Amino acid sequence: MSTTVEKLDSKNFSGFVEKGTTLVDFWAPWCGPCQMQLPILDNVAKKVGDKVKVGKLNVEEAGDIAARFSIFSIPTLIVFKDGLPAKVFQGVQREETLVAAVS
Repeated sequence: MSTTVEKLDSKNFSGFVEKGTTLVDFWAPWCGPCQMQLPILDNVAKKVGDKVKVGKLNVEEAGDIAARFSIFSIPTLIVFKDGLPAKVFQGVQREETLVAAVS
């Protein structure tokens, strides 16, 4: 586990989410709210990264993954449990909300 946010893409996404609890932020560089979410995500990784993997996936670079999970608005954050979506959040989320979602 890591206390940093891992950059995900079409190649490493499946392996990242397949085991345990993971939090993935679906975002794009041009998205203002996504830019607001990134420092919050960094703080979440620092708080729970010893138990939960935290990653971010640029939907422009990995449109296939975004389509698979029907990502139509960003930021969208998904908590995965052993590869399956367990909770979905749309829009900027508070640190406390995300920490509680993965705890």
